[in-house]
Parts: sequence; structure tokens; C-alpha cells
Amino acid sequence: MAPRRALTFGARSVSPGRDIAALAAFIILVFAVAWIASAVTLPAIPGWYASLEKPSFTPPNWLFGPVWGVLYLMIALAGWLVWRDRSPARNRALILFGVQLALNLAWSVLFFGLKLIGPALIEIIVLLAAIGATIVTTLHVSRTAALLLVPYLAWVAYATALNAAIFRLNS
Repeated sequence: MAPRRALTFGARSVSPGRDIAALAAFIILVFAVAWIASAVTLPAIPGWYASLEKPSFTPPNWLFGPVWGVLYLMIALAGWLVWRDRSPARNRALILFGVQLALNLAWSVLFFGLKLIGPALIEIIVLLAAIGATIVTTLHVSRTAALLLVPYLAWVAYATALNAAIFRLNS
């Protein structure tokens, strides 16, 4: 029987089983956050959110699910790519990854769960900064991981503008 060979990915060699398990863990973690956010968000859409005045650049409700689904997958892949690296910047990037993920969930709770549009606006600005810091730190670990987070940054910047407009229209 031939010995089990390790796969080489960038600066680190890992066993295929461990690498696949880590990828699955990142996907489960990120989609658990998505599931909790959806559980808070979906009940508020037909009543409270539908009753708000919204700007002309508000996308249709059906668009949010597919966009976030793709973004959450990209976020999970980025986290996994960072985890695989052994550079000194890895730990800082993983901490920032966790911070931005927690802030992502907190925004849904503030905006849809608690219906606090103003505090949600402040929080999403902090989230935007955390995503930016995550991207900058991740660049020192994995360029691919950093690039996977750029569409997320763009979407959250758009969501920030949307949150600000909703706050202005409903104050």
C-alpha cells in the first residue's frame, strides 16, 4: 500500500482529509451566520421592511438571497485560504475575518430584528471598515482570498448607501 501523500497549497502542506474538513468547517460557519441572519430578516420583510420608504436604487427583494448566497460562499473560501497559510499575518487575518463575520450578523439583528435603522447605519459603517481591514491584512496572506472579499466589500458599500437613504427617508 502506498503512503498517503500530502497536497501542497502555497506555503503549507496538508493532508487532503484535513483540508477538506477545514473547507467544510468554513462553509458551515459562514452559512450558519447566513441562516441566523435570514431567520431574523425574513419575518420583517413583508411587514416592517415593506412599509418603509426606500430610495429608487433599492433592488427587488428576490435579488438579496442569490447575491448573499454567492457572497457567503466567497467569504467562506477566503477564510479557508487564509487558514491554510502559515505566514505571520495569518492569525491577524483570521481574527479580522471573525470580527467582520460577527458584524455582518449584528447588522441584520439591528436593522431587521430590532428595527433600529440609525444604529444599524453606524454598525454597517464599522462593518465596511472591518471588511476593508480584513482585505488589507489578507493581502499579506493570500491575494486570491483578498480578491474574493472585494465583491463583498462592494455589496456592503451599496448596502451602506441603501441603509443611509432608508434612514433619511424614514426619520
